[in-house]
Amino acid sequence: MNPAQKKPAARSRFDFHTLRLLVQSAFLLACLYSGYRFYQFYQWAIGSSATFVERPPAIEGFLPISGLVSLKRFLLTGVYDRIHPAALTIFIAALMIAVFFRKGFCGWICPVGFISNLVERAARHLKILRRPPAWLDYALLSCKYLLLAFFSWLILVRMDLAALESFSRDPYNLVVDARMLLFFIAPTVTTIWVLSTLVLASFFLRNFWCRYLCPYGALMGILAWHGPLRINRDEQSCINCRKCEKVCPGSIRVAEQTVVTSPECLGCLECVAACPVDNCLRVSTYHRRKLPTWLVPLGVLSFFLIAWAVAHLTGHWQSTVPPEILRSYYPMSATMAHP
Repeated sequence: MNPAQKKPAARSRFDFHTLRLLVQSAFLLACLYSGYRFYQFYQWAIGSSATFVERPPAIEGFLPISGLVSLKRFLLTGVYDRIHPAALTIFIAALMIAVFFRKGFCGWICPVGFISNLVERAARHLKILRRPPAWLDYALLSCKYLLLAFFSWLILVRMDLAALESFSRDPYNLVVDARMLLFFIAPTVTTIWVLSTLVLASFFLRNFWCRYLCPYGALMGILAWHGPLRINRDEQSCINCRKCEKVCPGSIRVAEQTVVTSPECLGCLECVAACPVDNCLRVSTYHRRKLPTWLVPLGVLSFFLIAWAVAHLTGHWQSTVPPEILRSYYPMSATMAHP
């Protein structure tokens, strides 16, 4: 192989591998900052602090069930949720990204996915990461689709409009964000055991939560399955080094396919960045028309930021619930039962 042929690939790795790390880090820091601000708001709401801090809408990104309920209600009535509007906005943005840019939300934005990637890198450095046999891998993969089926049946099938309206008005819906916060700052023994098990499993099985258990990742994978973008492999130039498979967060056997359409594809471009042969792996459309690789991260970030901007400008980002109302309910959030 002519060494000169590898120079473009080296630039590609810097462009996309490093860019992805920077983008994911930025979203993680934004989430941590929003979480800290929400903690300050929560302290004011329960009377533990005299300093008022505005509640940050971005924390509703951790309320995907609320987003799914709100989406069904929106489709049936045309009414945009006013209690947790950011949850619906982020959920719609993630689904739209999946339709056009693979599971780009998982690959470029989701902070849980980023942390999972960091654990994977640590496990790879410690040389304890293992690839399960195919039969076990497929069995574990079915878990997230079963969870998706359960939530779809519970919300999309069983909940009629009356049930959706009742859930929206229930006090529990007002404090679900506070309960989410308590999940992290005041975990129960069960919560600690579950989180510890997930983290430990992630050191041995790549991206354990994202790959095997996340139902919303399963939903986005289904939407992305027949999306317009995919990764094409040029069989003639491929040297079968399998570097693409070693770095793929979705554990896809890229070197055995000519077109990658797997629902596990995150659109992360790690395989493209790792490939030592220029243009062996490339982004393309249905008819294998080559597209600029940078179109994927640009599209993912543009969709997300446009969704945020439109929601912000139209009043569909900030909750309309007055802080004083939340102050009267938040102190009861730890003991409030699910409706």
